[in-house]
Amino acid sequence: MLEENVMIPFLKKFDQYPFCVKINGKEYQIGEGKPEFTVTFIKNIPLTSLMTSTSIALGEAYMDGDLEIEGDLYYALDHFLGQMNKFSTDQSALKKLIFTSTGKKNQQKEVQSHYDIGNDFYKLWLDKTMSYSCGYFKHEDDTLEQAQINKVDYILEKLYLKEGMSLLDIGCGWGFLLIEAAKKYKVHGTGITLSEEQYKEFKRRIADQHLEDLLEVELMDYRDLPKLGKTFDRVVSVGMVEHVGRDNYQLFMDCANKVLKEGGVFLLHFISSLKEHPGDAWIKKYIFPGGVVPSLREMISCAAEDGFHTLDVEDLRLHYNRTLLCWEKNFKEHIDEVRSMFDERFVRMWDLYLSACAATFNNGVIDIHQVLFTKGINNDLPMVRWY
Repeated sequence: MLEENVMIPFLKKFDQYPFCVKINGKEYQIGEGKPEFTVTFIKNIPLTSLMTSTSIALGEAYMDGDLEIEGDLYYALDHFLGQMNKFSTDQSALKKLIFTSTGKKNQQKEVQSHYDIGNDFYKLWLDKTMSYSCGYFKHEDDTLEQAQINKVDYILEKLYLKEGMSLLDIGCGWGFLLIEAAKKYKVHGTGITLSEEQYKEFKRRIADQHLEDLLEVELMDYRDLPKLGKTFDRVVSVGMVEHVGRDNYQLFMDCANKVLKEGGVFLLHFISSLKEHPGDAWIKKYIFPGGVVPSLREMISCAAEDGFHTLDVEDLRLHYNRTLLCWEKNFKEHIDEVRSMFDERFVRMWDLYLSACAATFNNGVIDIHQVLFTKGINNDLPMVRWY
């Protein structure tokens, strides 16, 4: 039988947790013990596809309804994706997908392909703050919205803001962090984004809350920051450096350095990996084109080249697992509304994306770090962790 000769031997290496495979009415056991989950293949996947990219082959099969998971999708992925190091990826065959151009025009197109899907779509499953990054769950019973408020408060405390200071947010999203900074600390904030949808929504929020004297937002590339002719007391960037590409990490840090005042504080919040790798092919094809997850060590190394001193490093991995599970729950609760906006393939793709990311954070396939730097020496900050 074809499936016995090809697919089952390929799947047998993923035996960390036992699971059941159903093909053409037959059942096969992978691993030893009681199966944790069951996968049904409606169609066989060619071995060439699995070898070219295990991630794309399995992901597309799920999106197309050719692969079904019995029971909870997150539970199954949580028991499978810890073995992503066993996935096959033919980098030469996927070169154009994995290694995309880091030019301004292409990166703007890549960013907009994700963030400009539509504000109405994101409002369905994000919280009221419209925060699309890791929350901070200080208490077991914190809601998603409270966790996002906690996260922003935590970042602003780490930045050690004082009234009248200037704050730059590189990749400001829909603007919640800067709005909170202006309200609570009376700082002058500037946000930059490449997303037209985020830019328009942030401008609307500034006007709605009468913060025009304190806040502004620019539709611009981080590489153009030095041309602004401004310097800032503080710089923050949350979940943006993952979009610049490995070749540009040093350039990103250089640009932050050029617009930060001497002694200034810079907080960098980013999804990270233990070691450098080009990234997952399915995520690059369907979710974040051009996205590359930095390792913690390479970002700290780039920072050192610009004379940044590393004050603090904090891992928030499990907070992102919980954030993604909240998003996935919200997504499921609004799935009929999503279906009215997009086709079934998109619905299954987005559900897979949220569940898979939650699983990879839980398994430590990826991490998330907040790193606090100063430009040169700043002896005016507290000697202890003040937060």
